[in-house]
Amino acid sequence: MPAAPSVGTQAGLHAVDDGLDLRSAVALVVDSDSNEVLFSKNSQAVLPIASITKLMTALVVVESGSSLSEELTVSVEDVRATAGSNQRRRLAPGAQLSRDEMLRLALMASENRAAHALGRHHPGGKAAFVQAMNAKAQVLGMRDTRYVEPTGLSSENRSSAQDLARLVSAAASHPLIRDYSTSDEMRVGSGRQRMVFRNTNGLVRHPEWEIAVQKTGYIAAAGRCVVMRATMAGRHLTMVLLDSAGRYSRIADAERLRRWLQASLPAGPRKMEGGPESIGGAPDAKGSSPAADATANAAGPAATTAAAVAVVSGTAPAGGTAEMPAPGRPSGVPDQAVPALR
Repeated sequence: MPAAPSVGTQAGLHAVDDGLDLRSAVALVVDSDSNEVLFSKNSQAVLPIASITKLMTALVVVESGSSLSEELTVSVEDVRATAGSNQRRRLAPGAQLSRDEMLRLALMASENRAAHALGRHHPGGKAAFVQAMNAKAQVLGMRDTRYVEPTGLSSENRSSAQDLARLVSAAASHPLIRDYSTSDEMRVGSGRQRMVFRNTNGLVRHPEWEIAVQKTGYIAAAGRCVVMRATMAGRHLTMVLLDSAGRYSRIADAERLRRWLQASLPAGPRKMEGGPESIGGAPDAKGSSPAADATANAAGPAATTAAAVAVVSGTAPAGGTAEMPAPGRPSGVPDQAVPALR
């Protein structure tokens, strides 16, 4: 049986013309230093985020103060909770690894049993861990985000590209998360039981990419997803791609965006002093129209900033891209201008 269409497909988000023929329903590129939005497509839509969830899992673990050297054991509960996963390499029930090793596997190889074990061994258990995830999201200003478990296997873990850019920014502030999310491989076990886990994002091994932090994700409801902090044309950029249609399309979309950005951006970082064109200066408003996004993106980063001014000032066309708020959370953030990343 074919997989059910993703949430973004059902919402018609793939029909939005972005000027680059991206196969991702949602795309966002932000200058991490100035908070300037350089590219935007449906960035206010709230969708399932699959294993991108694990960036928040890692953030809670690192900031919890729990010992990274403590030995954790994969239990039957971890196996049952991740039964929907079709990963080729999985930790066996009874496997014992340090919290540090579990964290690295969750970030690098997206190992679901490791992520669930991290949540289950949190002080207060999994319920307290999920509560901490949502509390951290609120602190970061991720108001369109909701977590129900630590792996991303549930389609109820939802967020927007705008919120995920904030999450990437917070994750990038931790050297451990940067290191583990971009590690190439990790060997677990000994003798005949030795397994090699590799990074789920092949771009960490690509010579033309300089990636500081990343996370991939996939479940049927979310499509293929990836978030990254990378250096391009001398600038530190945050890239979010959600609900990409096709096994390799999120990487192809990232390459399209990289080439477009390198051809469009002046070398070196540009600092901005606030105002509506800066992410930090935007009041709440409805998202811009698909036509406005496509026109600005096709014209280049400078025009995208101009589109942000139009959205904030009320001169952009009415309507907006598809908006799918998480339960109890209004979306209501401009598509071209997002509150300051932290």
